[in-house]
Amino acid sequence: MLAANRLGALTTALLLSSTGVYAADYFNRVASFPVALNAPDADVTSSEIITATDDGLTLIYSDSPNGGIGFIDITDPASPKPAGYMDMGGEPTSVTAIGGQAYVAVNTSESLTEPSGKLVVVDIAAQSIDGEFDLGGQPDSIAHNKDNTILAIAIENQRDEEVNDGAIPQAPTGFLTLVTLTDGAVAQENIKNVDLTGLASIAPDDAEAEFVAFNDNDEVAVTLQENNYVAIVDAKTATVIGGFEAGETGVAGVDTKNDGRIDFSGENKRVPREPDAVKWLDTDRLVVANEGDWNGGSRGFTIFNRDGSVIFDSGNALDVNAAQLGHYPDFRNKKGVEPEGLEVATFGDTQYIFIAEERSSLVAVYKDTGADPEFVQSIPSGISPEGLVAIPGSNLLATANEADLREDGVAGSHVMIYQLAEGKAGYPQLVSGLGEDGNPIGWAAISGAVADAEKPGVLYAVSDSVLHAAPAIYEIDATAQPARIVKKTVITRDGETAQKLDLEGITLDGEGGFWLANEGDSDKLVPHALIHVDANGEIQDEIGFPVDLLAGQTRSGAEGVAAVGTGEETTLWVAMQREWGDDEKGFVKLLSYKPSSEEWTAVRYPLEAAPDGGWVGLSEITVHGDHAYIVERDNQIAEKAALKAIYRVPVAELAGAELGGELPVVSKELVRDLVPDLAGNNGYVVDKVESFAIDSEGKGYVITDNDGTDDSSGETFFWSIDLE
Repeated sequence: MLAANRLGALTTALLLSSTGVYAADYFNRVASFPVALNAPDADVTSSEIITATDDGLTLIYSDSPNGGIGFIDITDPASPKPAGYMDMGGEPTSVTAIGGQAYVAVNTSESLTEPSGKLVVVDIAAQSIDGEFDLGGQPDSIAHNKDNTILAIAIENQRDEEVNDGAIPQAPTGFLTLVTLTDGAVAQENIKNVDLTGLASIAPDDAEAEFVAFNDNDEVAVTLQENNYVAIVDAKTATVIGGFEAGETGVAGVDTKNDGRIDFSGENKRVPREPDAVKWLDTDRLVVANEGDWNGGSRGFTIFNRDGSVIFDSGNALDVNAAQLGHYPDFRNKKGVEPEGLEVATFGDTQYIFIAEERSSLVAVYKDTGADPEFVQSIPSGISPEGLVAIPGSNLLATANEADLREDGVAGSHVMIYQLAEGKAGYPQLVSGLGEDGNPIGWAAISGAVADAEKPGVLYAVSDSVLHAAPAIYEIDATAQPARIVKKTVITRDGETAQKLDLEGITLDGEGGFWLANEGDSDKLVPHALIHVDANGEIQDEIGFPVDLLAGQTRSGAEGVAAVGTGEETTLWVAMQREWGDDEKGFVKLLSYKPSSEEWTAVRYPLEAAPDGGWVGLSEITVHGDHAYIVERDNQIAEKAALKAIYRVPVAELAGAELGGELPVVSKELVRDLVPDLAGNNGYVVDKVESFAIDSEGKGYVITDNDGTDDSSGETFFWSIDLE
């Protein structure tokens, strides 16, 4: 269980990490490289394990689904360039580099019961193969010692998860392979195997070797993940000299249910840690990422002495941190954020620990203190970070993010580059504090916002159906750095948490409550509606859209709501996302509803041209002064993103006509192109700019919708713009 003072310290560090009050060193992203640039003809291409050449000018990554390795020129880290691609004749699982050569572990198995693999030696400059050597099994991780004389390769011979529910033992066993190099050259006779059976108490006859790491004494730590064991091998003599059971741990204060809400009141039962990545902190201490791939999932990382005694266990810290950043993966609760990759490196006088979290798409950064590590920051990565490499000589860190979701219209795999420098952290830009119960205020997918009528920098926001079991209004202090969610009010119906909501917009009702725009989905019996709630979030009224209008309904409904006028003259204006059945192509409705008379009218809004293969629609409306400000965007992401912008319409033109008749067309004026703002985060341009609010002093606030980390990097961007 995470001690209360440790949680408080982590929370304090998180909230202060971007203040800039104290000069400090932080890692900030300087570039993002889409790996499809190296293999433009491939349907799917990925980056998984990544390494750097000795001069720090080239990154090399393994691309398992496309069967090759890619090269990235980072002579200018802020402007990485494609530098070549090589087919490996199999599935590369890991890569390391020494001098002018790269050593690639390649899986060539025809089946899980007949595993095979090879070591491929690559001339980096020529991008040619110098040799291939049989490994006698399916390799996973590869590493080399500090003197560049020995390679260690984990031969996993992985289990079949479809057989006996994935339980082990499943022959054949895995083992460790050691390769002695002669001036960088490999000879088959210098390849030795080390038996790892008989060590673990779990399935001792089936060693599931996963990850390898050297210390300065040429000792190799090998994680046997499903065996829940860490073996220590003397690489010079090829003998097992130690090891320990990784043990079990329980975690309190976590979300344990995949139920559309983030609730940290649960407790995870004791499970084996099942470590994945491992790194030495020195010759006596090791750190492991406890991914858990069978019965495990302890959600954290652990620092061990070499005898197996625990120095530190992170408990629920990674999960809490992800929840506060809006990155918690509610859809994947067995493993939480799923720590998987690790890197340890010394920058200046400080040794850092980097933990890649596959499901939250974050990398947690800690300082090694010799005792409990000190949390520094979490940096945003692409979808599913797998591998990391530090280049201290250039103050750089690079991550390889494996997911390629282009087929689903989402982002492809990216390598992201970060630089350590004095200043403030550029991320997070929106965080939450702790609730009254001491648990993090869970949030995700901010989809609409409105500013307080009187308090500058105070916003109220809603999240969409990602958190369908806990629809809520979030109060945001935008004057804090980063902006901070200070309160969460769950929407209720007759005292119970409301169902059938997909909230996409919010505006003030002038009486302390709110009007909410609900985007309907007939397939899920979710109504297209306006919902009136009081200050406590209790629903006072629900206004369904007119029957005649619903005849042409689609899934793309209300995306924002704004109020014009006061009292009996209040009119609510609703931005509809896309064309419905009765709309002319290229025009969407701005619907109006007058609560006092229950009258519906509308005007037409002209959309920008849609990109090839995509669409353009509206995602927010807010009124300030003489104008209604409207966010218009395409549904494209990364290099395809072209339109994310704020336009404005004169309020005087918001004179709606009766539905079913000829609707007037409003004029619009471009206020701000948001693509440069998004690109300024040095990742890929995200697709969903969904919230825009203007406070009482005329400052505008923009928030993106992160989709809750499901097929998304989870990144939420929050920034202000001056309108005057």
